[in-house]
Amino acid sequence: MAKKQVKKKPGSHKYKHYKVSGDKLERIHKFCPKCGEGVFLAKHKGRETCGQCGYTEFASKDKE
Repeated sequence: MAKKQVKKKPGSHKYKHYKVSGDKLERIHKFCPKCGEGVFLAKHKGRETCGQCGYTEFASKDKE
């Protein structure tokens, strides 16, 4: 019998949501107001969305 091929899973890249400056840890993305801390909002073009509950914030358009 032939061996099963194992597919590699992509990493979570959670380290991209934080920035280290000196001794402090800064969060780059915002948290979801419904789900609470620990669930980030994903940045898309013109909006930010929660992947867990579906909460969406749309970017405001400046009218001049």
